[in-house]
Amino acid sequence: MHTVSTATTADALGTAVPVLSFSPVVLSVPGRPVDLHVRVSAPATGTSLPVILLSHGHGPSNNLSSLNGYAPLTNFWAAHGFVVVQPTHLTSSTLTHLVADAPGAPDFWRSRAEDMTHILDRLDVIENAVPQLAGRIDHTKIALAGHSLGGFTAALLLGAGLTDPDTGKVVHLVEPRIKAGVLLAAPGRGGDVLNGPMAEQWPIIGAVDFSTMTAPALVVAGDKDDPRHFTDTGPDWHADPYTLAPGPKTLLTLFDAEHGLGGIAGYDAAETTDENPERVAALAQLTAAYLHAQLHPGASTWQIACEALTGGLDPIGQVEAK
Repeated sequence: MHTVSTATTADALGTAVPVLSFSPVVLSVPGRPVDLHVRVSAPATGTSLPVILLSHGHGPSNNLSSLNGYAPLTNFWAAHGFVVVQPTHLTSSTLTHLVADAPGAPDFWRSRAEDMTHILDRLDVIENAVPQLAGRIDHTKIALAGHSLGGFTAALLLGAGLTDPDTGKVVHLVEPRIKAGVLLAAPGRGGDVLNGPMAEQWPIIGAVDFSTMTAPALVVAGDKDDPRHFTDTGPDWHADPYTLAPGPKTLLTLFDAEHGLGGIAGYDAAETTDENPERVAALAQLTAAYLHAQLHPGASTWQIACEALTGGLDPIGQVEAK
């Protein structure tokens, strides 16, 4: 069993503090078939707090793919100084009965990305809606994370292009206010490799072009994450957002990790095929350290976390960068 070395990374990220979690903050968005609901998690103390927007995936559970998911990551990030904002995208199973026939269904690729822009446009409204949060956010330090389909959404916001299947034209939804991102088990390239049974149902997955994804990003891939429902190219497919995008990029390959990366979508979630609390704890530390270092140039948090968790005799994974 891997034992997470918390001493050095804790020193770098600071001591955990209690977390405030508030939901829903409801934003009315013209043209959106339902209001945009978000959860905000924040440390109970601290000022000049950076923000992480978190885009959920499209898993089999009813509720984890919503503002109610990903507590193992959001709680750690918030306890270590980030304000985490989680929207419920229109792809959420909690909304299917309301939006099944809405324009953009079922993948809502454009709406998912636009949700994040709406949040940033009204970040002051969100900040003032959450008790004890007003005046504590640094609006210049914005980061992004996304898991699975959320990683696809994150790629678009970080600069990847997408060929609109309805028009054939390339669309760019880059959000320049986002300074850095983390793609967790994100989909890879399309073209001839997209030959699995889900490829026809989700052709949008193959329409992305990573060559314009210029923002700094950490791509996290599990070396046992088999994407055969989309492609027969194997787990390396999930590294495509690193391989095919320009630098600066970092790739974290987690050993023995499957699509749930140890269980990031929820505590004790039955859909996790590779339950591993130690892996989740290490991933929470590494992602927090990466984003902290990106938002605070010169900070040594990422270097310290890498040495503690990917070095030594029992590494959680391996890191490469370009």
